[in-house]
Amino acid sequence: MNMEQAEAHHSMDADEAAASSSFSIESQEEKTRLLDSCTRDGSTDSHGKPALKKKTGGWKSGKLLLASEGLAALAFTGVEVNMVLFSKSVMRKSNADAANLFSMWMGTLNIFPLVGAFLSDSYMGRYFTCTISLVVMNIGLVALSLLTHVSLLEPEGCGRIGEVCYPQSRIEVAMFYVSIYLLAIGSGSIEPVLATLGADQFDEQDPEERKSKSKFYSYFYVAYNLGSLIAEMVLVYIENLGKWALAFWICALCGFVSLTLLIAGEYRYRHIRPFNNPVSRFCQVIAASLRKLKLQVPSHGEGLYEAHGRAEKSCRRISHTDGFEFLDRAAIKVSSEMTLLPDKSQVPNPWRVCTVTQVEEVKRVLRLLPIWVCTILASIVFVQVFSLFVEQGAAMNTKIADFHMPPASMASVDIISSSAFIICYENIILPLYVKLMKREPKPPNELQRIGIGMIISIITMLIAGLVEQHRLRYANRKEETSSLSIFWQIPQYVLVGVSEAFVYVAQWEFFASQVPDSLKSVGLGLSMSSSALGSYLCSIILSIVMKITTKHGNPGWVPPNLNDGHLDRFFFLTAVIVALDLVLFIFCAKRYKAIVLDKLEETDMEGTPLR
Repeated sequence: MNMEQAEAHHSMDADEAAASSSFSIESQEEKTRLLDSCTRDGSTDSHGKPALKKKTGGWKSGKLLLASEGLAALAFTGVEVNMVLFSKSVMRKSNADAANLFSMWMGTLNIFPLVGAFLSDSYMGRYFTCTISLVVMNIGLVALSLLTHVSLLEPEGCGRIGEVCYPQSRIEVAMFYVSIYLLAIGSGSIEPVLATLGADQFDEQDPEERKSKSKFYSYFYVAYNLGSLIAEMVLVYIENLGKWALAFWICALCGFVSLTLLIAGEYRYRHIRPFNNPVSRFCQVIAASLRKLKLQVPSHGEGLYEAHGRAEKSCRRISHTDGFEFLDRAAIKVSSEMTLLPDKSQVPNPWRVCTVTQVEEVKRVLRLLPIWVCTILASIVFVQVFSLFVEQGAAMNTKIADFHMPPASMASVDIISSSAFIICYENIILPLYVKLMKREPKPPNELQRIGIGMIISIITMLIAGLVEQHRLRYANRKEETSSLSIFWQIPQYVLVGVSEAFVYVAQWEFFASQVPDSLKSVGLGLSMSSSALGSYLCSIILSIVMKITTKHGNPGWVPPNLNDGHLDRFFFLTAVIVALDLVLFIFCAKRYKAIVLDKLEETDMEGTPLR
């Protein structure tokens, strides 16, 4: 090669190197640009590609879901709030049978949030589960409305209080049961899934969207409350006039609009891929750890097995934590338990070797259980809003001029106070704090807010007890009432609303943030189930109290005539139980270790890792 050829060759190499360097820079810039435009929490768009921030999610999607939730709550509550009266006046059931029907129906409603959450996290995905649930709910509403409109309200004008309808045929009774249980299944299944789908619209890896995600749970609770409030104030009045068919058709219309709004935002939603069956993953950890009881657990999790690569890209890895060391044995890798693939790579048998993340998922659920139990005990205050508070109000003076205030309508004060407090807390209290302190506030975390709510609930029960003592001073034992106005109950309703705002919203946020990625909806469903279990617990406590206090001819603390009993003592007892629960909660909260999640692997539009 002569000198000129050598120089030409050197010049070509330099040009190629410069071009390669330029291409590398452009490629890196393209990756960075692409990375900044996509969400970083593993969410995808409706086509299964990484979700673009500008085109998906955010408050545009969140507001659609909030409106859908509010209308769905209105539709269900419109039927639920007067189901006992409908069973007695239209279906001709006795008091005991109507109460039993309502209890079984509400039991179905309380079970299906966990069923819907499990299906959405494991197989169906959140959007599809919400759609199917709303379809089932709408079928139940239309069937109930059509049945009531066509055949149940006979003779004309029946269905009012004291106006009983004709007996129904077996087919009509069967259709009634099918319609109301379809309604309970659909409404129960959607609650935790819709809340989780709404939270998915905000990228928790983005600081600004993380704040919006926290606000969404608050506004979701407000939307539910407002829907219920409209049903309890408007539809109840229509139903009490005997216009059941009109009220049910309004519920069906609201259910249809709720479904329409949900479907309308399909292409804007961010989706999280469903994971495998969490039950099998849990069983694999237990089985693998039991097989290795004789093995020594390494200190601080050193050398434990963890999967890497694209197989785990949709699930954030959880760092190893101390505690429950016997479960760490499941992640000890033994060469004899590895399976050799045709490409000569080795993968573990999932029933013999589990990942650290999989083990930590089980630990996470076990650590949440004490907190969950404490929230069940705290819920015994909130369930009394619809039971003992109503009975107390019924024994007071409900007359306002020529109008009698329905005792159950006082629950609207609870709904208004909790909704108003949530809105004020997010938009007035925190911004005012920033302005006064001239620095970014560090608001109470979820566990601290639950504790504050429990303190307020204790004060609530003390005030309810004092109001009951004051009511007894004005009691008229012959009429089983008191001349004390029902509006003396307003403070306890306001406080219980504020307490609910603290406990329920913080509880949802806490469980949604601390459960593993594969159990987001299940965690929220578990959180929501605490109020149902609290209702059963309150019933058990009341039964025990009545059995103890009715000995030797005493009428008991909560007799049919409250003027002969001591409802105030039961309220004080509730305050003591919640106070003891608060002590247990503080102990559990201090020992609780917050979850530590690794960041998700970044991917391009086709799902290929960027790094």
